[in-house]
Amino acid sequence: MKTSAGRFFEDFAVGQTIVHAVPRTVSGGERALYHALYPSRHAIHSSDEFARRVGLPGSPLDDLMVFHLILGKTVPDISLNAIANLGYAGMRWLRPVWPGDTLRAVSTVIGLKQNSSGQAGVVYVRTTGLNQADQPVLDYVRWVMVKKRDLGATAPPTVVPDVAPLVSADQLVIPQGLDFTNYDFAMAGEPHRWGDYAVGERIDHVDGATVEEAEHMMATRLWQNTARVHFDATARPDGRRLVYGGHVISLARSLSFNGLANAQLIVALNAGAHANPCHAGDTVRAWSEVLDTAATAAPGTGAIRLRTVAVKAGAAPFALRDEGGGYDPDILLDMDYWALMPV
Repeated sequence: MKTSAGRFFEDFAVGQTIVHAVPRTVSGGERALYHALYPSRHAIHSSDEFARRVGLPGSPLDDLMVFHLILGKTVPDISLNAIANLGYAGMRWLRPVWPGDTLRAVSTVIGLKQNSSGQAGVVYVRTTGLNQADQPVLDYVRWVMVKKRDLGATAPPTVVPDVAPLVSADQLVIPQGLDFTNYDFAMAGEPHRWGDYAVGERIDHVDGATVEEAEHMMATRLWQNTARVHFDATARPDGRRLVYGGHVISLARSLSFNGLANAQLIVALNAGAHANPCHAGDTVRAWSEVLDTAATAAPGTGAIRLRTVAVKAGAAPFALRDEGGGYDPDILLDMDYWALMPV
């Protein structure tokens, strides 16, 4: 047997280290496709000249693009047989990725918990993305629900990792040389500075984007994400392909430009939950809430902690929870992250 059906829940063990196959050299081509798939307009990721003006050697690849590429490396080993990707925590971008860099990924299993049904279980992994110099570029924890191959297999001991609820401001890694003192607000698209945002403020990002079947499958192929639920209509009982959760993350981030154009670089993701499934035909909208702000050591640069929520069109304004305390059925994504912004 030369083919692989991928790992099932009972194939994982706490402490197991998995070196993921197929390193990938990235270029401006991936950036162009990323910007074609999402209405992405943040200036640092669009213009070498803008990036040089703020102290960088050129325009780095989009932060979320790096996340997609690293996560895609892990799918054949971690989530090929996933029922759903459940969430993320403790994610930090550790250094920029530039066109020409080669990325690879390594994961360690840090937790396992079989579902009460005995048909699947949750696998917790810590993944590190590395460049060609073996320097870490991204590190995060995620948890995913994975099918069992043998429903009679003995459940492993339950281990649920203790994950910090957020990345503290002093743990944020600022790209070397970043200096927002010469920031061009006109070229960035909005005049709003770090000090213009107040904790508790909510922003309706106004715009929406309808997810197309071919578009979300093309995006997922771009990241070499091979999870069957995104491509194979027979892989889910309802016969519908599940839109990759990262696709919704990038749509929400791109839609947030209208109101947060100067939140230029994502440096950490504290928590992320895919609250409800997204399917082709759904129209995604987004709103954000300011959770915190913090000074940084970089000249002219502040950090802002944001909660961005992706919703289906028609959701009540700023809706989040239902009467029972769970997510409202129109909520697709609840994401808590830190971004860098000119003061």
